[in-house]
Amino acid sequence: MLILQRKAGESLVIGEDIEITVVSVGRGQVSLAIAAPSDVSILRSELLKAKESNKEASLEAADAAALMDLLAAAKQVAEK
Repeated sequence: MLILQRKAGESLVIGEDIEITVVSVGRGQVSLAIAAPSDVSILRSELLKAKESNKEASLEAADAAALMDLLAAAKQVAEK
């Protein structure tokens, strides 16, 4: 891990085509501007974790009989 100190208005470059600029610093927060090609995905870490969790949950095998029971129960609720 590389740790840098930057002031507002200063930037750093990753590779040849990604530039991160410090926009402002204050109140315990840092605002960053990221310039990158459109094919580079930029996500906050908490969103990446949520995305991975959702993907894992979607890959879990579901019991067909349990799904049919759930569907039947939903149909009964809709009919009421």
